[in-house]
Amino acid sequence: MASLIAKIKAWMRSPQGQQARARAERMARDPRTKAKARGLLTKFRGKRH
Repeated sequence: MASLIAKIKAWMRSPQGQQARARAERMARDPRTKAKARGLLTKFRGKRH
């Protein structure tokens, strides 16, 4: 039985995995997405600024 990591690596090499990676990279560069992520982290950590 293949390990979970091997399955993930195989999926990332597939066309669907490549598309998901490209979409995630685009989202990571988007300033609005960064702001949302920072807000969620702040909320999760319980800090109020």
